[in-house]
Amino acid sequence: MKKLTGIAGKLTLGVIVFGILLGAMCSVVGYREFTAVLEQQYNDSAYEIAEAAAAFLNPDKFDEYLSAGETDAEFDEIQNRLDILVNATNTAFIYVAKVDESDYRTLTYIYDSVNESTGFSRYPFGYTAIGVDEKYVNNVRNMITKGKRATEYLYSYSEESGAHTTAGLPVYDSSGKIVAVVGVEKAMTRLENARNAYVLHVILWTLGAIVLFIIAYSVILRRGVIKPILTVAEEAKRFAETNESSDNLLGIKQKDEIGVLAVAVGKMEKDIVEYTRNLTAITAEKERVNTELSVATRIQANMLPSIFPAFPDRREFDIYATMNPAKEVGGDFYDFFMVDERHLAIVMADVSGKGIPAALFMVIGKTLIKDHTTPEKDLGEVFTEVNELLCESNSEGLFITAFEGVLDLVSGEFRFVNAGHEIPYICKKGGKFEPYKIRAGFVLAGMEGMQYKCGEMQLDVGDKIFQYTDGVTEATNAANELYGMERLTAILGEHSALPPAELLPEIKEDIDRFAGDAPQFDDITMLCLEYKARMEG
Repeated sequence: MKKLTGIAGKLTLGVIVFGILLGAMCSVVGYREFTAVLEQQYNDSAYEIAEAAAAFLNPDKFDEYLSAGETDAEFDEIQNRLDILVNATNTAFIYVAKVDESDYRTLTYIYDSVNESTGFSRYPFGYTAIGVDEKYVNNVRNMITKGKRATEYLYSYSEESGAHTTAGLPVYDSSGKIVAVVGVEKAMTRLENARNAYVLHVILWTLGAIVLFIIAYSVILRRGVIKPILTVAEEAKRFAETNESSDNLLGIKQKDEIGVLAVAVGKMEKDIVEYTRNLTAITAEKERVNTELSVATRIQANMLPSIFPAFPDRREFDIYATMNPAKEVGGDFYDFFMVDERHLAIVMADVSGKGIPAALFMVIGKTLIKDHTTPEKDLGEVFTEVNELLCESNSEGLFITAFEGVLDLVSGEFRFVNAGHEIPYICKKGGKFEPYKIRAGFVLAGMEGMQYKCGEMQLDVGDKIFQYTDGVTEATNAANELYGMERLTAILGEHSALPPAELLPEIKEDIDRFAGDAPQFDDITMLCLEYKARMEG
């Protein structure tokens, strides 16, 4: 026989405990009610016997008997009747006693009839007894003072005769005066036997009902609950091991919660299988895209000058640049190249948007700017031509903010053009970086027919130029605060004396400290050029 475990064991055990508790409760309630009824019947019977005994008495002679200490034939006749009444009614004893009204505990016995089967001894005529039970004394006091039967029900038990019920009545003489009390103690043998039989029957019937109920309940529980649940559990375990759906739950036809659960589990299996299939395809596609993005990242990085020192054989200048994309590929770009032997060009640009579209547009923009930059061409014309070409192939509506400058290594003349980009910082020799305010101009690829103008400034040996994208000033921290121009000006001023290759890491480290754990939302691109010596013309 299988042990009761799991849900079946718990439910069966619960039913057993409930049945036992219910049977015990019914037994206790029934026992109390049954006992109360029988005790009341016995008590009523005792009072009937007390009234019958009182009818035999001649109360007018009680004082005479007690004062003389002698009885007569009439007394003996009454005693004989009381003895017959005791035995005939199966009463334990009947007594008649005079009460000391100064002390209601003291009783002087006049008559005392005892059932021979109880084993009690008869108190002789004139015997004085002292009551100690408070309930009994109260009953005697009430009978004497109020002339009524005992107000409290008395129950007593003795090993000789078992349980007793007591009745008490006042005895009146011919003048209406209470001269004694009559007491009856009736053995409740039938009550004890009936109670014992009742308890035994209740226990047997309760156990029988519990056994029958458990058998029926177990059959219904097994077929309607346990077996379907076990089927669902086994199917769930099988699915977890194989990850393959089946029709094993179609046999559960119930319309209750278990049936709903079976349908739900079956649907869940099919949905998980379909989801896994789709997820596998999506994962494969994502891995392919990630691989392509990784290739694109390397391609983009290779398109930007990244080997430093970039021109190790040129002593006229020092240049350094970095680009940290917000995604795998970015829209920012920088460039620097020799236009000819005496002219160095620098480019800093930012394509609107991020990711692959911005990176592709960046490639186009970078290539066009470099291809159109020649020694004899004005930088304003360069951006004007590039703008027209970008507008022709701009189906996505992207645009570029760009800054280009060309340094004459012989004269120190720095000519520049700005298309909506950030203003550069200039650091004069021995001084600190300060923002150099220039007109921004309109962005590239934003509108056809735009004309751009070239500006110029004079650089001396030892001067530096710092250019960047808005990813620097718009870097944010967890409190959504911007890094801003003030912080950039402060960190540049603090490290103005550093060469470009040491300056840019200091700025990036300061930005990282400010941002903390906040994610990077935009590309961070920086470039620094130091004019170190004039080229011989």
